[in-house]
Amino acid sequence: NFTYCPATGLAKGNERSEFAGWAFPFPGVFLTEEFISEDEESEIVELMDRDDWKPSQSGRKKQDYGPKVNFKKQRLKAGSFTGLPSFSKKIVAQMKACSVLDGFLPVEQCNLDYVPERGSAIDPHFDDWWLWGERLVSLNLLSKTVLSMSCDSEYSIQLFPTFSKENGELSPPESFTQTSACKNSGEEGINCILSPRLVPSKEVTVAIHLPQRSLVVLYGDARYKWKHAIYRKHIEHRRICVTFRELSAEFSTGGRHEELGKELLEIALSFQGRPV
Repeated sequence: NFTYCPATGLAKGNERSEFAGWAFPFPGVFLTEEFISEDEESEIVELMDRDDWKPSQSGRKKQDYGPKVNFKKQRLKAGSFTGLPSFSKKIVAQMKACSVLDGFLPVEQCNLDYVPERGSAIDPHFDDWWLWGERLVSLNLLSKTVLSMSCDSEYSIQLFPTFSKENGELSPPESFTQTSACKNSGEEGINCILSPRLVPSKEVTVAIHLPQRSLVVLYGDARYKWKHAIYRKHIEHRRICVTFRELSAEFSTGGRHEELGKELLEIALSFQGRPV
């Protein structure tokens, strides 16, 4: 019932929902379009299709490049992991241009193949945070889709009116703090026409539209408070998702498993990998 707006960082109520005319800041999302060119996309997919795609859950197929992990028992080993694929070296280098990915060192890559004929989807979930770090990076190939965000916590979300009476324009994020301030101080302000509205987070879903060849990063609240999903209705054509993950603090410098983390990163960034 809300749609994420990359230009403002707001989740805006959809016109046909009960939340039309309302919005709230939705932190923890970075989205950039046309991250790679059409030619690069074609080359990457051609190279992927030279390797086998293994059956996965919910009508998906996958190719994994990463360590062997038992998340329930919190155990892992390098196993047959030989690194990220060679074609990802250029992608990872291009990520350095994104400030939100400063210092990002991928230790795992997962390619997921979605097609409508198989009913491909993935249910709302959190990615593990024992092994994987804060930033989840996904490259969306071959077709557009929608990343659906939902929250099942007990806290409420404060909505703000998106239009002012005078100019009818969408309020920028900074005006939300002005709204709160003027409500508290009793001053009159352009955005004080309507009072903020509290709604249970369970009633809110946010659609993040992912264009073909776009790169999306989830971090902060979008990573740890909101579950993400891809629903069947949003798979119209073949779609490949390339997801990169970094190590958690426990496997990074100063962490309990620092040495193992170093070993895995050395393997990953050799870019000589085959799917495990």
